[in-house]
Formats: sequence, C-alpha cells, structure tokens
Amino acid sequence: MKWLSVLPQQCILLMTCLLMALDAVPIDIDKTKVKGEGHVEGEKVENPDTGLYYDEYLRQVIDVLETDKHFREKLQTADIEEIKSGKLSRELDLVSHHVRTRLDELKRQEVARLRMLIKAKMDSVQDTGIDHQALLKQFEHLNHQNPDTFEPKDLDMLIKAATSDLENYDKTRHEEFKKYEMMKEHERREYLKTLDEEKRQREESKFEEMKKKHGDHPKVHHPGSKDQLKEVWEEADGLDPNEFDPKTFFKLHDVNNDGFLDEQELEALFTKELEKVYDPKNEEDDMVEMEEERLRMREHVMNEVDINKDRLVTLEEFLRATEKKEFLEPDSWETLDQQQLFTEDELKEFESHISQQEDELRKKAEDLQKQKEELQRQHDQLQAQKQELQQVVKQMEQKKLQQGNPPAGPAGELKFQPPGEHKVEDAPKHPAQGHQPLPPGHVQEPAARTDQIHP
Repeated sequence: MKWLSVLPQQCILLMTCLLMALDAVPIDIDKTKVKGEGHVEGEKVENPDTGLYYDEYLRQVIDVLETDKHFREKLQTADIEEIKSGKLSRELDLVSHHVRTRLDELKRQEVARLRMLIKAKMDSVQDTGIDHQALLKQFEHLNHQNPDTFEPKDLDMLIKAATSDLENYDKTRHEEFKKYEMMKEHERREYLKTLDEEKRQREESKFEEMKKKHGDHPKVHHPGSKDQLKEVWEEADGLDPNEFDPKTFFKLHDVNNDGFLDEQELEALFTKELEKVYDPKNEEDDMVEMEEERLRMREHVMNEVDINKDRLVTLEEFLRATEKKEFLEPDSWETLDQQQLFTEDELKEFESHISQQEDELRKKAEDLQKQKEELQRQHDQLQAQKQELQQVVKQMEQKKLQQGNPPAGPAGELKFQPPGEHKVEDAPKHPAQGHQPLPPGHVQEPAARTDQIHP
C-alpha cells in the first residue's frame, strides 16, 4: 500500500489517521542497514499491523480510495485540519460508482464480522435475546445505523476513530509495560516467600548483582542529538563522522524515498544506542524493556521535531531541529534502569487487584467443583437404580422358573412352547390344488421323479 512515492514537501502524504495507521507501529528491522536499494515505482509496500481491531477494514478502505483519481488529487492538496474536520470526507460523493460499490461491499463485510464477534462473545456467556443493532453502537469506526452503504459519514468516523485510537496507542503500550514490570516484581517477591532465609539472601544478592551488571553499559546518547546521529552515520552507514551532513543523513534514512521519516525509520536510528544496553544473550537484559526504551526514544524525538504533529518528519522539520541548541548540547538521557517505573503504593494496588482476581477465579473453581460433584452424585444414583432394577428383573425370572413357568421374552412372549402345543406353522398343511384325501385302503402312487432322464 503506497500513497505516491514522491510528493512535494508542502503536500500531505496521507490522511492523518491513515498516515498513523500505516506508520505507527514499530518493526524490528534496522533500516539504516538497507543500502543501495532504491524504491521501485509502483511496488507494493507492506506495512506493519496498526494493532487496531479494525486494521484490515481500514487498509481495504485505503486501497479502494487510492484507485479513484479525483479523491487522490484532493488528498494531495488537503491539509491536516481539512482531514480532521471531515471536509475531505465530503469528497466521497464525487468518487466513481465502482469505488462506492466496492466501499459498500467492504462495509457490509465489516458489519457482518462485528456481528459475528458479538454473537461469539454472547454465546460464550450463554446470553440470549441479542440485540446486534444496539451492540454495534460500541464500534465507532462506522455508521451502524446504515449497515449497507458506505457514506461520507463512514469515512469521517473512520478517520476520527483511527486518529483517536492511535493517539492513545502509545499510552496503552506504556500502561501495559508498567503492568508487566509490576508483575515481574510481584512474582519475584512471591517466589522469595517460598524460600528459607539462606536461599532468600542468596537470591536477593543475585538479583542485585544482575541489576548492577545491566546498568554497567556505555553512555547512551540523547536520541535525536548530533552525537547520536553521527554515531549512526559512522557505525551503521560506514561514513566519515567529520563529513556528517544532516540533509544527506535524512535522505539516506528515508528508506522508501517518500520525503518523510516515519516512525519506523526513526526507531531504526536507535538500534545502535539500544545495543549498548541490551543483549538478548544476557540473562539480565529484558528484550521487552528494550522495545519500551525504543518507543520512548521515538516519542521524545517526535515531540521535539514533528512540528505539525502528523507523526511524520519532513526534511524541513528535520533541518530546523538540527539548528537548535538541544541538538548540539543535549541533556543526558536516562535509560529505564535509571528510572523508577512504579511506586510501592502502585505495586500494592496492583497486587490487591491480582488478589481479587485470584479470589474470583478460586470461587469459580469451587463452584465448578461443586457442580462436578453434584453431577457425579446424580450419575452414581442413576447407576444404583439401574443395578437395582436389573436385580429385580433377574429375581422375577428365577421365581418363574421355580414355579414351572417359562421365562418371558422381551415382548412378554413365551420363549418355548409347552408339551403338546404346536405353533400354527407346524400343523399339517391341507392338500394343495383342491385334491381330496384318499379313501381308507387306497395307497397314493408315488410321484414321478423329477430327476428321471427321458429318452
């Protein structure tokens, strides 16, 4: 997916939310090492997943809108405020019939997908009487009141929803990381409680030693500073640090030649700094913490350099940042191991929440165990009744045998005929073809042999 490989600097490359949707999520590729690979015009560029639950729908809408020449031209001349305000969405009325038909189809598919998700969720809790239309209100990226056609309101809602969700994306990631760190500490302390005093002291000493070892690393340059970029220029790009040129650096690391440094291209610049602190081979280095460090570096540079807050850095913005005092004389950069990630009160609140969840799970487990025991009791009771009935039937058959009565069959019929009685089919049959019985004293001539050979 690609919005024009080369654009004038004054044009907006993507709609605000679509820009962020395509470029917001970091990937683990060091783009500074990609050299000599020019962008091929028309080549499809794969972008990382945005993390949004409607990511595929968002991408499909972008792909379809790209096929309309009129909408694409309007997009190139639109500014961010026009996109955010919904003015651009009204241009949807002027796109071709084929494009509108395809967008209608995409929306119907998305509504059907959301309804299936709702049904699956409700079925999991055995709920009945589902009002899908009411529950669709929770999804803010489309107009649920019109599930069949894609209107300008749908595009406007998609832009606003993606903008809001992606603005909160980094915040959500920070919160999840904080929970991760608190869980690590919680599990460590719980483990210590299971040890005797000697083993506990040994474990505490090992923990402090690993912390010290992790903190013993070379100086980390301030992200986005001249020293940091020159280090990339020299070690990753293999160029002379005395010939460092910001404009050349920008063009070198604009890997896809679109005139912007996106968030992925920025994060690739921090790989060398992160390698000073984190090594996947070392027990004391946590790779989850490394990605959090990368995220914080990228956020810091964006806040300092990205003037119009479109989550892209233009050449003009980049060059302007290199003229600031902070670029030449930055403050020292504190890595995660030098920061307090959470307080004791926050940890206690987190542990209280975990304890509450554990109590709820324990109660559910006890209820399930009781249900299991009750079902087992009912099963045993039914088995006992079955055996009792089988014993009664057996006793009744034995009693009949003792009284001289034959045992009955499944339908109550006798299993054998008493002496002197014959079944109807065993009685002598009457002569066939109207022949009468022979008078007394006459002997019936033997029938001719059927196997006799005639001359």
